[in-house]
Amino acid sequence: MQAQQFLGLSFGRLRNFVNGVWMDSRTEVWRPVYDPGAGRIIAEVPYATDEEVNSAVEAAAEAFEKWSRTPFLERVKYLFEVKHVLENHLDELAAINTLNHGKTLDESRGDLRRAIENVDAAIAAAYTLAKGEMLHEISPRIDEYSVKEPLGVFAVISPFNFPIMIPFWFFPYAIALGNTVVIKPSDVTPVPMTRVMEILQQEVKLPPGVLNLVHGGKETAEALVKHPHVKGVCFVGSTPAARNIYRLAGEHGKRCIAQGGAKNYIVVMPDADMDVTIPATVSSFFGNTGQRCLAGSNLLVVDKGFKKSFLDKFSRRSKELVIGHGLVQGVEMGPLVNKAAQTRVKTYVEKGVEEGARLLLDGTEVSVQQFPDGFYLGANIFDEVTPDMTIAREEIFGPVASVITASSLDEAIETINTRTDYGNMACIFTSSGSNAAKFIKNVNAGNIGVNIGVAAPAAYFPFAGRKNSFYGVLHGQIDSVDFFTDKKVVITRW
Repeated sequence: MQAQQFLGLSFGRLRNFVNGVWMDSRTEVWRPVYDPGAGRIIAEVPYATDEEVNSAVEAAAEAFEKWSRTPFLERVKYLFEVKHVLENHLDELAAINTLNHGKTLDESRGDLRRAIENVDAAIAAAYTLAKGEMLHEISPRIDEYSVKEPLGVFAVISPFNFPIMIPFWFFPYAIALGNTVVIKPSDVTPVPMTRVMEILQQEVKLPPGVLNLVHGGKETAEALVKHPHVKGVCFVGSTPAARNIYRLAGEHGKRCIAQGGAKNYIVVMPDADMDVTIPATVSSFFGNTGQRCLAGSNLLVVDKGFKKSFLDKFSRRSKELVIGHGLVQGVEMGPLVNKAAQTRVKTYVEKGVEEGARLLLDGTEVSVQQFPDGFYLGANIFDEVTPDMTIAREEIFGPVASVITASSLDEAIETINTRTDYGNMACIFTSSGSNAAKFIKNVNAGNIGVNIGVAAPAAYFPFAGRKNSFYGVLHGQIDSVDFFTDKKVVITRW
């Protein structure tokens, strides 16, 4: 199918996938699922009952007994098939991802590529990082070694903004290492991962119970965290939700990776290369319609004299962004994910004006003629923002850039370190190696970019985060090898 042929698709009532079987939910609670580009309902998502959550976890726990004893080479063979299937269905999955989320097709294809990259990394991890260590003759006739063993059932609770990519940050590593998994997609964008599971069932045929999926909201997530058979939880979402999941996991003795929100600063120095800086910053702030935890939020421009020429270029390119349905060729920025998100961003724009910031570019009245019911906004740019303003402090999660002026790089670094409670990402644009080195060394953020607008770590690196952007010890992606295994130390005398 051509991408635009997906525009009319509907998916009916979604089902849970438990123990290798698709099951209709018996819940009385259903929520509409939208194509945000058209404002059209495309599916209904169930809020799984306690019994349905329990069935999924019990199936995973039962499957663990055999799966954990399956030779790792056999487990990895399944992952090679997963990669093959994703490659073969990339265009279809990208289109469905765009249909339910709203992001552009190119952005969805990028998400799929990152998912595939994590399958690659999980395969590599099974061959390398999953190995233990050994030391001969620590004393006469005594050897000591350690092994890494799987733990059991893990819950993966994913957000709306990367419906396919974020589950792949976690579950390929978990199953490669011998664990079993229950995935709960976002109730806002549940369709893409549901389709992934359908394809995996049809073409990969993992043993029943190894990979399960239940739909629902907050109550479903909390039921998974509390379940006695769940050994650990992987969560990505807002900071309040991440904090709650981390607390709940601790109370119930679970391991937990909980990645929260962000308020990312982008610093532009007067010596920055504008041919690199303008497209990169526009993409950082307005790519994915600003709905990502690595989006630019506050734009720190060093040197007031330089700021005007930079903002002229930045505003002009932002105003030129082609806004429309993500499935339409040539569109550069899609809609917000739902009406609530659109309203939330508009409220922040109004708040910025109330608090005295100057609105350079107003995108709140944007409309798309072909899709009048879509949840669209254009790029919004504020100047004369101070770090204490609401728009500079709170996560907006939409296409809003707040411009703050700094007199020096030192002042910019101090602002980043002291004026936000988040620590996900910070980036600098400069032609000076000295400036870059100072920034890298002194900024307190987990992911640093130099002449990069979105410092998204490759799968072979951990997805770092600090302060209120992360709760836990071990991070996602490759760092999760230790998260999904327990060490056993053996000392022998012969």
